Order: sequence, then C-alpha cells, then structure tokens
Amino acid sequence: MTRRPYVLLSCAASIDGYIDDATEERLLLSNAEDLDRVDAVRADCDAILVGAQTVRRDDPRLLVRSPRRRRDRVARGLPESPAKVTVTGGGDLDPQARFFTTGETERIVYCASQAVAKARERLGDRATVVDGGEPVDLERALVDLAGRGVRRLMVEGGGGVHAQFLRAGLADELHLVVAPFFVGDRQAPRFVGEGRFPWHSGRRARVAEVRQLGDVVLTRYALSERFGEPREPESIR
Repeated sequence: MTRRPYVLLSCAASIDGYIDDATEERLLLSNAEDLDRVDAVRADCDAILVGAQTVRRDDPRLLVRSPRRRRDRVARGLPESPAKVTVTGGGDLDPQARFFTTGETERIVYCASQAVAKARERLGDRATVVDGGEPVDLERALVDLAGRGVRRLMVEGGGGVHAQFLRAGLADELHLVVAPFFVGDRQAPRFVGEGRFPWHSGRRARVAEVRQLGDVVLTRYALSERFGEPREPESIR
C-alpha cells in the first residue's frame, strides 16, 4: 500500500475550546503574526484539506499569501499554492466558491459514492471529483492523495473533519492556537466533539513546542512516531 501523506492538523480556538461563535460573521481567533506562521506552514505543504461545511461557511481561498513564498515554491517546481482538497457526503458545493475559483492549483473533491454523479455535474471541470466510499473513507482518500504526489497534507478544519482524523489515528502533528477570550455559547462549534480518541488520560500526546505569538499561544503536539519527519521534495502530479 502507498504510504499515506504526513498529516498536520491546524486549528485556532477560544480558551473554552470554540472555533467560531453562533453568529453569521466569522470569528477572528488569530492575529497577524500567527496568520503569517500559518502561511509559512501552508507553503511547505503539498495540499490543504478542509471540510465541505468550511467551504460553504467560510468561503476560504486556501492560497499562500506571501509573494516570496509563492516564488520559492515555483522555484522548487511547485504551483504557487498547494492543491486544495475537500470532502463531502452530499456533493452540495457551490462551483462559484473561492475554493474553486481562486488560484492556479489542483482542486480535489472526495465525495460519498451516492453523490459522485451530482458533484461532477455541479462542479464540471473546476475540480477532480473522486469516489471516496460510502461514507467517505479518509484513509482511502489519503492513499489516493499519496498516489497523486501529496507527501505533506495540512488539514485546516472544521471541527468535524479534525475529529475524524483524530479518532481514526490519521494525524501526525497538531498545531493548536488558543485565543485569549471565551465564547461561552454551546450552540457554537467546538474544536472536536465527543468520541474515542487515541490520546486520553492513559496515553498523552507529547507537547513538542509552546510559543507565544502576540496575544495568542501556539502549542504543537506530536501525535505519531512520524512527527517532525522531513518533507519529501516531490510535487503533486
């Protein structure tokens, strides 16, 4: 079996563990210094994955922002920004979303089997729609990504997608940024919900780094024996 990509999870949350509030406006949890750090991490990855709900709610571009980092990627024979990846159960994705319309990079959608035809009809040539199983099997998706040349995958959420990777033991590293305030609304989305996770009171994740970035704090957790594995200089095909 093809070795799966190195998987790095990236998340920002409030002190009480929320990744957003319950309003229509996006909650700003990070700051300029941390956003630049995230940009650097993006630039060092082959692909960025978010869930379909994040595509619909946040309408992210998922591009490398720094011109210098984009130039460095091109000099290494890579696209200016990593490939964009999402997973969906129902195929309800807007082809006008910035995920599909911004940046000159590959876009891959892993779709539940029953909705593949629908997703392909909706998206046309704006993305490669791959049958991910019923429901979408993340391990199967990772093997497919490895076959496409992805060696390092950054997962930027949302909470449901992070929880799936964590529960399945498919994450090698976690970057968790904590913002200095509380949300205090149980209707708001949390970092992860309930479930069985490989790390618990009897098996703790290893803290690899703690760093203050302005008014937020970054903690890097080692989640597997592959933590810190150097990237392989192979571009996505």
